[in-house]
Amino acid sequence: MIEGKSLRTRTDALVLVAFCGFLFFYGLGAFGLLGADEPRYAQIAREMLNRGDWVTPTLLGKPWLEKPVLYYWEAMAAFRLTGVSDQAARLPAAFDAALLIAAIYFFLRRFRPGSELDGALITASCVGVIGFAHAAATDMPLAATFSIALLAWYAWYESKRRIYLVGFYVFLALGTLAKGPVAPALAAVILFLFVAARRDWYLIVRTLWLTGIVVYLAVTLPWYVAVQLRNPEFFRFFILEHNLARFSQDVYHHRQPFWFYLPVFLLAMMPWTFVFLAAVAERVRAIWSEGRVALESVEDSWALFLLIWMLVPVLFFSVSQSKLPGYILPAVPAGALLVAEYLESCRSEGRSGRGGRFALPFAAAHGVFCGLLVFAAFSAASITTLHHLVAGKGTYISGAIAVLVALGISAALLSRAGRRLLRPLTLFAVTVSVAVVVRSAAPVIDATQSARPIVESIQSFSREPVPVALYRVSRVQEYGLEFYLDRATGKYEEGNVPTGEHVVVAAHGSQPQVAQLVPGRRVSYLTSIPAQKLDLYWVGK
Repeated sequence: MIEGKSLRTRTDALVLVAFCGFLFFYGLGAFGLLGADEPRYAQIAREMLNRGDWVTPTLLGKPWLEKPVLYYWEAMAAFRLTGVSDQAARLPAAFDAALLIAAIYFFLRRFRPGSELDGALITASCVGVIGFAHAAATDMPLAATFSIALLAWYAWYESKRRIYLVGFYVFLALGTLAKGPVAPALAAVILFLFVAARRDWYLIVRTLWLTGIVVYLAVTLPWYVAVQLRNPEFFRFFILEHNLARFSQDVYHHRQPFWFYLPVFLLAMMPWTFVFLAAVAERVRAIWSEGRVALESVEDSWALFLLIWMLVPVLFFSVSQSKLPGYILPAVPAGALLVAEYLESCRSEGRSGRGGRFALPFAAAHGVFCGLLVFAAFSAASITTLHHLVAGKGTYISGAIAVLVALGISAALLSRAGRRLLRPLTLFAVTVSVAVVVRSAAPVIDATQSARPIVESIQSFSREPVPVALYRVSRVQEYGLEFYLDRATGKYEEGNVPTGEHVVVAAHGSQPQVAQLVPGRRVSYLTSIPAQKLDLYWVGK
């Protein structure tokens, strides 16, 4: 028995390492850093590493106090181990995602044996987890540490072993270092609602364990105190402006409708979206119909905990005046665990979906979501280029592939063996989708969205570092250029024109305007970057 369990654990470990290694680490550098945040965060980590400063984040030498320090620490470690690169800048998120999956596996193996591999692989294969595991940002560090903290709390709740409560406070502290007070705030609301539903108010007293609070403060306070002492404006800038003001006002122009996170969350759960909806409906129905009996059972308490964990971040940030997709990433693991819990109960009851008579629509619906995922992967390159789907031969081919995947999964689910094939066939669709995106869409994303090809074009004209100035270039391109160049750029619009020879990155067709801004100096056309509607010019003395 022990040998069989050990063999199963080793097999599970090999499956998880292979699958997570591919989903999280494959293609990390397939395209350059995107948006404003990725190159900005990566540059901050590089500057901190170059200075040997583990306290104050700086961007181009000036304090940048929008976010806490956990991501920067992780990126500094990655840069020190592998060198500075866009791939290394994304390693922290990939590592944190892998840590989250490992925590889920060991939690389920201890407290929900039989569902551990399902829970780990379902979480790892959600689009939201895969996407943010490839981002040089603070979203995955927060989601991973926050989720592990809640798993640790529930482990303590069931086992009464305080070592798990210590783990809760440690990872909650890391979540606070990842993104600030949002981690303890969300945890407090989730635990309060769960305790209120259970009507076990003494749980709050037991959770507020003095030793645990001391551990939390021991992890968080050193950096927060140090950065405040070195930067007296930190409290005002970080707490008041980038937490309270960002929540209550649309300070940074991220306003979205209240319902914004509903489609975002459903997309983040793909390809498990339909199973997730079925799981939520089933668990809500069970808790509603059975009332106190359901709340007092261990299994239904777990489902209730997951429902609250999932809903609180979504509702909390729906109220916020500033909305970005990554804000609700901490809710995705709860949704995935609900799916795993639902499928385990279906297997134990010998049914598929909500019952045998719903097997065909259940199978077809899930198959369609898997097919849509594959279809989206094959269409990603054209969507990136044209910002909409264009009908054509390639569209029909990818559509046919999606239909075949959907029909294959649906057919497999109609039999008893098919129910066992739900996970591997779904994971096959996910693996194919990731491979297609990395191989076919990544070069297009790099060419159209990243500053990396711009810098490569500059370096093709001069191997020696040359000053670079900008004219009518977006903020996203500006941050990207400064990371890949590892130096500041001057903006012509602000009067920052280098006195010596330099390269100007400008909006397409801007040569006459550039010449007017540098009277008496020769402006020579170098090349164009059509995918980003930019031109490069050489400005002489």
